[in-house]
Amino acid sequence: MSRKIMLILGILVIASMVMTACQPQTIVQTVEVTKEVEVPVEVTQVVVATEEVQTTFSSAFAAKALDDLRVRQAMAYCTNKAAVANGAYPLLTPEQASALVLNTFIAKGHWAYAGDENITIYPFDQEKGKALLDEAGWTLAEGADFRTNADGLQLSFKFTTTNAAFRQAWAAVWESQMAECGISIVRFHVPASWWFGDTTGTSRRDFEIGAFAWVGEADPGGVTLWGCDQVPMPSNGWAGQNDMGWCNEAATVAIKKANNSLDQQVRIDNFRIVQAEYTKDVPALPMFNRSNAFAIAADLVNYKPANGQTYESYNAYEWERPGQDTIVFGFTQEPASLYGLVESAYVASLARSFTGIFQSTAIDFDFQPQALKKLPYLDNGSTNAEVEPKEGDMVANANGEVVALAAGTKVLNTAGEEVDWAPGVKLLQLSSTFEFVDGITWSDGVPLKAEDFLLGRQTECDPESGATSFYYCERTASYTATDAPLSVSVTYVPGFQDPLYYAGIPFGYYPAHQVVAAGTYAGKTLAEVPAKDWPTLPELAEKPIGTGPYMITEWVKGEKIVYEPNPYFYLGAPKTPNFVVKFVTAENAEAQLLTGEIDILDSTTLAGLTETLVNAEAEGKIKTLVIPSATWEHIDFNLSYGR
Repeated sequence: MSRKIMLILGILVIASMVMTACQPQTIVQTVEVTKEVEVPVEVTQVVVATEEVQTTFSSAFAAKALDDLRVRQAMAYCTNKAAVANGAYPLLTPEQASALVLNTFIAKGHWAYAGDENITIYPFDQEKGKALLDEAGWTLAEGADFRTNADGLQLSFKFTTTNAAFRQAWAAVWESQMAECGISIVRFHVPASWWFGDTTGTSRRDFEIGAFAWVGEADPGGVTLWGCDQVPMPSNGWAGQNDMGWCNEAATVAIKKANNSLDQQVRIDNFRIVQAEYTKDVPALPMFNRSNAFAIAADLVNYKPANGQTYESYNAYEWERPGQDTIVFGFTQEPASLYGLVESAYVASLARSFTGIFQSTAIDFDFQPQALKKLPYLDNGSTNAEVEPKEGDMVANANGEVVALAAGTKVLNTAGEEVDWAPGVKLLQLSSTFEFVDGITWSDGVPLKAEDFLLGRQTECDPESGATSFYYCERTASYTATDAPLSVSVTYVPGFQDPLYYAGIPFGYYPAHQVVAAGTYAGKTLAEVPAKDWPTLPELAEKPIGTGPYMITEWVKGEKIVYEPNPYFYLGAPKTPNFVVKFVTAENAEAQLLTGEIDILDSTTLAGLTETLVNAEAEGKIKTLVIPSATWEHIDFNLSYGR
C-alpha cells in the first residue's frame, strides 16, 4: 500500500456524461496489433489496439520537433482545456468545465500552488500559437491542412493513450484543436496493460506524445517525476518516472529541497520554483482534474469512497448487501500481474488491496491509524535528532541528494541554513517507530513477523527486483523490526526530512515463510528466492497471500478474480463472505450493473454519471456517488534528453 495519500485537487462536479457526444467524424479502425503500427499521416485516423502492442521508440523527427520550445508553447496556446474537459464531461456547464482546468501540476487552492503571478499561463489563443509555429519554421501552404517545414516534412505526431472511452472522447477534441492550428495528431488508443507495463509504454518512453493521469496527494511529492536524475533511460535501467525527459537543473534542485524539509514555507518556496520552470519549459500540458463517480447496487451499504482516501477498499470488510452473500466489483481493466513491483497500475493496486491492510487512512484528509496503533508524530514515536556526521558518512545534501560527506559539501544545518560542511556542523536525522496492532496474520495462519518487513526492504531495494525507484532505499540509514511488539523502526540518513514520515513504513512486506509450490524454486521459501525471479512466481503474480479481509482463491484470466474471507483477519470476518472482481467491457459495464450481474462500478470505469445511471437511480435501481477527484489528466511531450 502506498504511503502517499491523495489530496483532492478538483472540485465537486455532479454531471451526466455521454461518451460519444463530442466524437468527431473520424475513421475509427479496431485492429489486433502484434507489430509496429504504421498509419499514413495524410488521413486522420484512430487506431484502437485490442491486444499486445509493439511500437518503436519515439521517432527522432518527433523529438527534434518537440525539443523546440516554440512548438510546445504553440500547442499550449492552441489547446482549449475547458473544451477538452467538456469532451470528457459533455453535460458540464462552461463554468464547471473551466473550474476543472489546470495551469500546472498542482491545482489552485492547494497549499503548494505557486500562484498565477508566479507561473506562465497559456490562455487559449490560436493566433499566438500559429505565430509561434510560423516562427519555428512550420508554415501552412495555401490549401494545405497541415504545416510543413522547409524540407517538406509534415508537422505530425503519434499521440498514444489508453483505449478507455473516456480518453477517446477527450483526445478526439484535442486532436481537432491541434488540426485547427495545422498540427496533425494520429491517435493510438492502446490497452492500459501495455501503456503502463513494466517494459512497455510509458516505462520505456515508447511514445511521441502521450496522455494519462497522475493522482494528486496530500503531499505533492514529485521527486521521481520532475528531476533530471529521474528520466527513464537505458543507462539507468529505466528507473524514474520523468517520462517526458524534462531536465531543468533549477527544478531538479528545488523538487529535492521541497521534499527534504519539514518546514512548510521552505517547501512552498521550492514547489513554486518547480512550477515556474515547468510552465516556462512546457514539457507537458496539465489538462484538467477529473471528478470521481461511482455507481452501486441500491442496497449496498458501507461503501464509502472518501475525499483524500486513495482506495475505497479501506473498509471493504464492512461492505454488505443485506440478504446477499456475494459482492461483485466490475473492472474494465485487467491487471497484468498482482506483483506490485512490476505492475503499478491503479487497478492492480486496488485488486491487491482487498487482501491487504491499511496502515493509516486519510478520510477527508484527517489522518488516522488503522493497522498502526498510533501515528508516530514527533515526540510520539518519532525524533528529529541533531547529529554530527563524519567525513565519508552518507547524508542528504542541501539539494536532497544522497552523497558521501566531504569538506565543502552543501548541507542544511539544524537551523535550516545552507552551509559548507566542515567538522562540527550538525544535521537533523529523522527516526520513526511504527507499532502495529495485535493479531495481524497471513491468510495461511502464520502471524505477520519482523522478517516479513525486513524481506520487504531487501527486495524493494534490490536493483534486480523490478522496482523502478530506489528513493527511500538510498535515504534509509537503518531499518529494523521486532516481533514483540510487532513494530518497524526506520532511521533516515542525516539531512533527509520526509514530510509524510508518520503515515507509514517506506517499504512493503512479504511472507518470508511462504513455500514455492512448483518450478525452479519448488520447496524453497520466498525468502530464499532471488528477487529477480519474483515476478515469475504465481505466488506473487497471480494469487498472493495477504493479511487483509479477503484472500484470492482463483484468477480466471479475462473473466474474474475470486476472493473468500481470510479466516485470520485481525478485525474479524468480513460482512460479505464472497467477493468477486469481474472483468467487463466499458460498453456493457452499466448494463451489467442494471441487471444485477455486478454491484459496483468505480471511477476507473465511470468518467462521470451518464443519463442512463441518473435515470436508473431515480427509479431506485441503483445508487450513485460523486466526489472530488485528485486525479488529473495531462499530455506529455517525449523530449530527446537521455536517448
